[in-house]
Amino acid sequence: MRPATLLIALTAAAAFGGFAATAVNELLDNRAEAATAAPAAPPSADLPPLATAASLPPAVEGQAMPSLAPMLQRAMPAVVSVHTQQRVRINNPFFDDPMFRRLFPQVPQERINESLGSGVIIDAQRGYVLTNHHVIEGADDVSVTLADGRTLKAEFLGSDADTDVALIRIPTGNLTELPLGDSGRLQVGDYVVAIGNPFGLSQTVTSGIVSAVGRSGIRGLGYQNFIQTDASINPGNSGGALVNLRGELVGINTASLNPRGSMAGNIGLGLAIPSNLARSVVDQLVKNNGVVIRGTLGLETQNLSAQMAQGLGLDSVRGALVARVLPGSAAAAAGMQPGDVVVSANGERVDSAEALHNYEGLQPVGSTVTLDVRRAGKPLQLRATLKEQARAAGGAALDPRLEGATFTDLPESLRQSGISGVLISEVKRGSRAAQNGLAGGDVVIAASAGDFSDLAGWRANFSKPPQRLVLRIVRGGAQYDVLIR
Repeated sequence: MRPATLLIALTAAAAFGGFAATAVNELLDNRAEAATAAPAAPPSADLPPLATAASLPPAVEGQAMPSLAPMLQRAMPAVVSVHTQQRVRINNPFFDDPMFRRLFPQVPQERINESLGSGVIIDAQRGYVLTNHHVIEGADDVSVTLADGRTLKAEFLGSDADTDVALIRIPTGNLTELPLGDSGRLQVGDYVVAIGNPFGLSQTVTSGIVSAVGRSGIRGLGYQNFIQTDASINPGNSGGALVNLRGELVGINTASLNPRGSMAGNIGLGLAIPSNLARSVVDQLVKNNGVVIRGTLGLETQNLSAQMAQGLGLDSVRGALVARVLPGSAAAAAGMQPGDVVVSANGERVDSAEALHNYEGLQPVGSTVTLDVRRAGKPLQLRATLKEQARAAGGAALDPRLEGATFTDLPESLRQSGISGVLISEVKRGSRAAQNGLAGGDVVIAASAGDFSDLAGWRANFSKPPQRLVLRIVRGGAQYDVLIR
């Protein structure tokens, strides 16, 4: 083909292609415009209608959409802000010099630490406000701000660090209380609402469901029987209310779990103290002048290993193995023996020594506990009536060499962190204990007097004082062996 003829043919083909493409494009545009302009066909009866808006309709089939507002209007006035102040002395060696204080009187010798939490009015006639122990711990002044803006000075009535419950009192008059519900009726999936003052934002409401009940085994949080919820609980919510849809108090918000720390924000893992436990603690605080007296079985237990379980004829590696039964204890009266394995208490499963200790610590003095036991592989049921747990022991009553020291059980938060032993709460100046190098705040974790895990076991070891007494103590994160002379 000659060049002129080839050029004419290519030009004609290009023109035809452009015309065809334009025609097809116009056809498609016309279809799109027709589809947009055409009225939407009614939805098929077999298919759900497509959502056309992000907001919910005000009513469905003539019925108004449910709202939490009516319940919250009744509940929110009972939730208060708790403001605390603590005076902290500034440690400055120059302040010990009278001349320095005279020359520089304007230099502050103390500072004021302030914190903010939440609380719940549970008795309007008596002015009782329930909050967390950690909210008011160490405070010199506590004030409460009501939902209507009034600020009232609060009086400290008592607290229990091991359950993180505290009770304060404010002047009565035009107060709104929140009725206590039965937290034992809560089930996973129930809707709950958290009310409090996160980050100082008063009267904040968040909602969610009950994620778990009876949550325990969390390090560093004392005796545990928590309600877990995904309702947002943030710093400042502590001591606030967890209510059900009837507006009843079912829990006291106490903590949120976040691997990056609570200030990093809520990730849907909030914890609340059940109202039934809070009610029991409050009753004791009122009855016992601000303290809680716990019952004890009077035994020492340890966890099982696979070899232990096999040797004891058990079909699973779970339970609390009894290592020692203290003389005159509730466990001794019930017939408990070393080598027994406790697998449940009052029907609640016991998987470890820590689980039994946690359950025991939540029971009041005089309560009866039915223990399901395995003895030589065979099932056995024992009933024990808990006796009062000693709160402290004087060193002189144990051994003259310990005169001047006072021993107490460890705070439960330390015990939950994996530490066992006793705390030296006080050492008198110039006493024999002080001369032997003991100091207040020391933790005794071992002794030549014998094995022990708590105050009861510590006391029992001195029924026959040892000839040579050596204590292993923890002070400032370091361990020391101290020979007591």
